[in-house]
Amino acid sequence: MSRFVGEVLKETISVNLASFERVDLGREDLRPAAVALPVVLHDAGESSLILTRRSPRLSTHAGQRAFPGGRVEADEAPTETALREMAEEIGLAVDASAVLGLLDDYPTRSGFLITPVVVWCGRDPQLTLDAREVASVQYIPLAELDRPDVPRLVPGAEAGRFEIEVPVGSDSIHAPTAAILFQFREVALHGRSTRVSEYDQPRFAWS
Repeated sequence: MSRFVGEVLKETISVNLASFERVDLGREDLRPAAVALPVVLHDAGESSLILTRRSPRLSTHAGQRAFPGGRVEADEAPTETALREMAEEIGLAVDASAVLGLLDDYPTRSGFLITPVVVWCGRDPQLTLDAREVASVQYIPLAELDRPDVPRLVPGAEAGRFEIEVPVGSDSIHAPTAAILFQFREVALHGRSTRVSEYDQPRFAWS
């Protein structure tokens, strides 16, 4: 049986994140943001992460694939932001006990400092999309993250830096989402303290 099926997955992720010493960059020059990494179980088949495709009508990052998330408000912790945004964007509401842990902060070229929050969302949750922000959702089977071609590194816009891509099916996901996906695989699934903040984003993601 796959290690990505059933409640044993929750325990694996919880233990790995609890032993992980995350990097809090504390970059005051960047705007704080948080994203939720919703982990869901399926009655049939592998467990998955949920990604959104942002509405083409949004003024920034339109049409890009991303985790549910947004800016951290002045009175919020990143975990609160991630849970609030997940409920608002895809109608998936859970309480703070569902948070399994955090990954490293990721600084973006568009001026945000993203805190990724891993959230346990149970079995086949019902979603309600906010069409103003979300065009569609995509379920990323956790087994896809273990493909031998993950990650894919290509020369970045800045000399000496590489952009990171995560192939899924016949398509590729780009940073910052790809960097977060890859660190989730390394840390949450395999217990490896792999860092990803040095990986760059493609120009279309921030220009």
